[in-house]
Amino acid sequence: MSINNFTGKAEAYVLGRPGYPIAAIDAIKKLIPVDKVIADIGAGTGKFTVELAKLGNSIYAIEPNNDMRKQLTNVLAEYNNVKIIDGMAEATSIDNNCIDVITIAHALHWFDLNTFGLECRRILRPGGQIIVIYNHIPGKQLSDRYRQTVNRFLSCPGIMQFPNQMEYTLEKWLAYIASQEDYPQPGEKGYEKHMTDIKNDFIRESKNGLMHIDRLTVVYYETIK
Repeated sequence: MSINNFTGKAEAYVLGRPGYPIAAIDAIKKLIPVDKVIADIGAGTGKFTVELAKLGNSIYAIEPNNDMRKQLTNVLAEYNNVKIIDGMAEATSIDNNCIDVITIAHALHWFDLNTFGLECRRILRPGGQIIVIYNHIPGKQLSDRYRQTVNRFLSCPGIMQFPNQMEYTLEKWLAYIASQEDYPQPGEKGYEKHMTDIKNDFIRESKNGLMHIDRLTVVYYETIK
């Protein structure tokens, strides 16, 4: 992945990308004792990181993209327990054996899994834990890709699933589409046609100005020996 894939898309990401249901966050909290040090890898704009920050744990938030990291900094401004690092998943710059829990929220598919696996083992303390979170859309090919990525990376994870229904206005839906890495930006070839097609799709599929999408938040967790 190029670290510039989401350049210019961070504000749309904040508005349009789905968060995580309270039940999923509560379940993850039970996996992480309050005295454990966390590394949130590929923190993006902080949609998941801010939930971790509320726990009070010491956290390293790793994000390589400048635009995403600016939003991350804004979201985490009130939390002094989080250190934001300009780093890659495969080269975090975190010291050896100082992390108890690694979290990756909707980002693992972007990483070089072999190199990232080595980095996880370098920074984790013995018996450390990896937690991967994904928002799946049942039946979608991209969700199959996410599951396959997790299966390649973790050997025998525990799995928890939580319904996560999202409600979109047209503005929020356009932001969701605009946050995707392959979406053309204003001024680029095909932008106007793409916008028209997206708006027409929303009108066709929405009801009373709202469109609902049933997602499934899946939490995968594994202790690394």
